[in-house]
Amino acid sequence: MKGDWQQQEDERKAEMEQEKKHTAVIALAGKGGVGKTSLSASIVRILTERYPDARILAIDADPAVGLSVALGLSVKETLDDIRLSVADNVSDGMKETQDILAEARFRIFDAMNEEKGFAFLAIGRPEAAGCYCAINTYLRQVIRMLCDAFDYVVIDGEAGIEQINRRVMERVTHLLCVSDQSRKGMEIIQTIHQVADELVMAEQTGAVLNRILFPEKITKDEVGGVPLLAVIGPDEALVESDIEGRSVFELPAESSIIQGAEKILEKMGLLDGNGGGQ
Repeated sequence: MKGDWQQQEDERKAEMEQEKKHTAVIALAGKGGVGKTSLSASIVRILTERYPDARILAIDADPAVGLSVALGLSVKETLDDIRLSVADNVSDGMKETQDILAEARFRIFDAMNEEKGFAFLAIGRPEAAGCYCAINTYLRQVIRMLCDAFDYVVIDGEAGIEQINRRVMERVTHLLCVSDQSRKGMEIIQTIHQVADELVMAEQTGAVLNRILFPEKITKDEVGGVPLLAVIGPDEALVESDIEGRSVFELPAESSIIQGAEKILEKMGLLDGNGGGQ
């Protein structure tokens, strides 16, 4: 007879598998400085161009808050702002639990920037120094709460594996492990894959190598046991765009990062009617 913990775990996995049938949730993970944010923004651009009638949500899950800039947006209110406000109401005993959850959902939708064919939500940076446990836990709940309202969700994850470890990404259907050509980046991809294989259970996991100067040295079709989806070279257009503060929507269609994002989505079956609500 299964123990209580194992039974709860089996029920959680069954619930997650049922939820995954409705929405394509694409998350990007990897070490810092490998271009996850630019790639996340490029994926959002491709999806909005290919599916103008789809409901698309971009989530900046990195406290460094860079996805809004890459998408050409200004942030009005972050998830942490909402969390703190709702927490104050709870501590004051003003509302019942159901009312608090309803308020949180309303505030989150109200905080979204709906421009250019997609909605946007930023996790924000907690004022207190130290652990991000509370905001990451809240983000996990928010992802589960919001996903069914969208066809595609693109999550720009924070650097490292913390959000994987804390199951922030457990609702993810398509996990992209992004790295440059460094040994450290490759090792982190392998670690993410190992941890995610147990905690995320994504339908598809793929590796993306970005800003690659020596593609001839990449001889395998997988990285750390993860299928290799794309090798993206340096992108001068992206560098120039970043310097001038322009969004990915202003990049030429032939730029390396845009071409790479399209290739990734095609390989994962998300541009041919096999993903999301299409």
